[in-house]
Amino acid sequence: MTHDRIEAARSWATGPSRRGEIDAFIVMDVMRAANAREASGERVIHLEVGQPGSPAPRSAREAAKRAIDTGRLGYTEALGLPSLRERIALHYRERHGIEIEPDRVIVTAGSSAGFVLSFLALFDAGARVALPSPGYPCYRHILKALGCEPVVLETGPATRWMPDATMLEAAGSARPLAGLLIASPANPTGTMLEPERLEALVGACRKRNVAFISDEIYHGLTYDAPASTALAHGNDVVVINSFSKYFCMTGWRVGWMIVPPGLVRAIERLAQNLYIAPSTVSQLAALAAFEASEELEGHRRVYAANRTLLLSELPKAGFHEILPADGAFYLYTRCEHLGSDSAEVAARLLERTGVAMTPGIDFDTTRGRSFLRLSYAGSTADIEEAIARLQAFSR
Repeated sequence: MTHDRIEAARSWATGPSRRGEIDAFIVMDVMRAANAREASGERVIHLEVGQPGSPAPRSAREAAKRAIDTGRLGYTEALGLPSLRERIALHYRERHGIEIEPDRVIVTAGSSAGFVLSFLALFDAGARVALPSPGYPCYRHILKALGCEPVVLETGPATRWMPDATMLEAAGSARPLAGLLIASPANPTGTMLEPERLEALVGACRKRNVAFISDEIYHGLTYDAPASTALAHGNDVVVINSFSKYFCMTGWRVGWMIVPPGLVRAIERLAQNLYIAPSTVSQLAALAAFEASEELEGHRRVYAANRTLLLSELPKAGFHEILPADGAFYLYTRCEHLGSDSAEVAARLLERTGVAMTPGIDFDTTRGRSFLRLSYAGSTADIEEAIARLQAFSR
């Protein structure tokens, strides 16, 4: 083998593919920096990561212990435990009054696996998929890794920071769209679609033969009005949800999808090959988590109190413009009074106050330098301390 061929082979063997050159999920970098400060003995208040401060429900933890004690934790079916799929279907009847066949329920290794499976099942390489901005960054990162083209729908005050059917039409005017992904309540804003606009978007997608994917991971975490599910507007939508947020099972990595009947087998084949099956112990714990409604509603009341406290007190620290926060457990706020680069602002606040927050550039690559995202899913005592530190810093 010639020297040039040896060097070419070495470069190919050690370098990343273009799929591996996607942007970082910045919030995880922030968490790493915050954890490093914490490891050195500093008291850090974590407002950066969107995860509940409470543990998984007691019923879920006890179910996991029982499962471990039996020692019978082999593979489940690729689509998940039949009993869990049936219970998720019942959840839609109880919460939304909608009948869902259990055969359409697919249990996944967290909502992240749901995104991968839905994108692979619905879109070929090169497909154009519309996403609102600001929005959860991993949508566009996963799409890029799969060879698809994210198409940004830039929202703003005129549309209450959520997309509408006019934006969809404009985005598909030059070249057709293959899909639209919507989250309501949204990350990072917490803003929620009105039922009428959700229905209009589903109808607009149906008219244009555009796949509609609804990320409903923050359902259950609303404070003035309940969230509407896209399933109320037809069986031809894909809904993705998780036990991570409302059910407080972030690290357990178990979620679910509701898909049209014609998509089930394609996703099953993908799931068999990519994941084999979701974690068995996590599925058994998730099944038991449905028994914990009183405990989970108590956590939601804590988030509501934290939200009220922040909306009242953050302006006293100079954060005067906070986007409409209908649900989830985030506030997305302008931070220009502290600097023109939110990444630098977040790093300075972590260093000077010990409060970790996520720069808006994670969620909006053009306007995000003017914003920070705060998670209020921790304890009220932590929120009070964070406010005190931020207000002292602003003086």
